[in-house]
Amino acid sequence: MRTDILSDIELYFSDKIENEYIILENDEAHHAIKVMRHNLDDKLFVTDGNGFIYQTTIENISKKEVIAKIDSKKFYENKFQNITFCIPRIKNQERFEFALEKCVELGITNFIVFDSERSIAKGDKTDRWQKILIAAMKQSLNAYLPRVKYVSSFEKLLQLEGKKFIFEQTAVNKFDFILNKEFAIINSQLSNFIFGPEGGFSNNEMKLIDEEMKIKLINQRLRSETAIIAAASLLAIKLTQ
Repeated sequence: MRTDILSDIELYFSDKIENEYIILENDEAHHAIKVMRHNLDDKLFVTDGNGFIYQTTIENISKKEVIAKIDSKKFYENKFQNITFCIPRIKNQERFEFALEKCVELGITNFIVFDSERSIAKGDKTDRWQKILIAAMKQSLNAYLPRVKYVSSFEKLLQLEGKKFIFEQTAVNKFDFILNKEFAIINSQLSNFIFGPEGGFSNNEMKLIDEEMKIKLINQRLRSETAIIAAASLLAIKLTQ
């Protein structure tokens, strides 16, 4: 499979692989046949969400599924596998979902959405978020299925495994300094990048943050969704050099 052709393909997702065949079901099958009007013997590109993109040929079409024979496959490295973006619920749902999409386009594959004390929108909507992430994965030709989890409080978030980097405007250390000084750590062990909610962390939450966890993105104060996308962009540049 030539790598240069991946700039102008349409990508589908399926983790149902049997022998030399890959099967599209439900929305993926509907999109391939009813929307894109594919027929027998057409070529399809499909990712399994685990790093492989398959070039396939459609051999069977039914009402509920598309069966395609695997012609070739290529594996892609996930340079972001140790990075998790911990994102607070944002009041404006459109802005929140836009940030998720852009992060996936930039390569982020692990997400935790958490409720902060100052979060206005609260609650678990992982089913909806996962659909948004899958769509962004296919649009950006990413071979890794993004994963999203929900945590109900900032305190519980801090109990999760991995090194914590918390974006906070009062921090002394800047993000670009961390990227240079601790890049080996970021690239080799679990690293959680935690973003504050609209209005910042509450006094109770600030008491839980150790000073060495704090990092500043830039001097200007940014909206939460802007900070999230900016950090993803800087990581993408660093990790793909």
